[in-house]
Amino acid sequence: MSLRSSLFISSFTTCGSSSSREISTPTNKPLLNSVTRQPNPPDSSGGSEENNGELLRASSRFCSCGRRHFLEAASTALFPIGPSIASDNLHPRYKTVLNRVHPPRPDWYEEFYASVLNSTVEPYEAEVAVYKTQLFTNLRGKAKKVLEIGIGTGPNLKYYANSADVQVFGVDPNTKMEKYAQESAVAAGLPLSNFEFIQAVGEAIPLNDASVDAVVGTLVLCSVKEVGQTLQEVKRVLKPGGLYLFVEHVAAKDGTILRLLQSALDPLQQTVADGCHLSRETGKEIFKAGFSSVDLSMAFVSNALIINPHVYGIASK
Repeated sequence: MSLRSSLFISSFTTCGSSSSREISTPTNKPLLNSVTRQPNPPDSSGGSEENNGELLRASSRFCSCGRRHFLEAASTALFPIGPSIASDNLHPRYKTVLNRVHPPRPDWYEEFYASVLNSTVEPYEAEVAVYKTQLFTNLRGKAKKVLEIGIGTGPNLKYYANSADVQVFGVDPNTKMEKYAQESAVAAGLPLSNFEFIQAVGEAIPLNDASVDAVVGTLVLCSVKEVGQTLQEVKRVLKPGGLYLFVEHVAAKDGTILRLLQSALDPLQQTVADGCHLSRETGKEIFKAGFSSVDLSMAFVSNALIINPHVYGIASK
């Protein structure tokens, strides 16, 4: 899965959304085991051996497609590189899923892609800031252990990771994103000792069951290979009562000119935007995933052009 690119063609477009809701605070328990010592690693389909049946079950109902985003990051300043979990250190089964979903790319391509994402999204991020600020208020002072799937260059960190009390696990298949994400963590006030970058995909998250208070994903689900499986992984790693915060672009309404354009450009978008789909009904998938509650809103982002509309909100385990 490529956890971030909806806007690669999105230098020609961009995205956004709005709204939030007050939800009960998840309880904070210690993370189970290190991501490198998983007792029940997923099989090649991404589920843990004992949870495989549950992880492959899906349930949902409403909305459209989504994809990963990118942002600013603190330009050229050099920060010490903390330990990360590279694919070579993953359990073989996680690595198998990673290589199946996100086949290895040349280093020059991964670096170029990360650099472009880091430098071209300011207009989009500026427009969606008001929505993200509302959304991420639900995490401040409440979620101590946060997983962000498709963390990319770390544009969301400034909204929820400005405290030494927060521990963040950033999952992304492109290791070239790590340095930008670390810069964003430092800029947000998050100690690098509290930030761990993990090369992995949403379909197989190398964290234990019920190990995090919240999962964050923005512009990610449009580019994963298996949306349902990714959402089941999100539920698996969340503690009971944990929160899943999302911002995703979705398919336009059937019969509209925008939907026709999305259908026509979808194959090109998937090619140049690292697997991003323009016409997924991701909102429906989130409703079907079996969360105890879903609060979803819709918005249209002027900077996003064909990457519209957006859905955003919070789902509770």
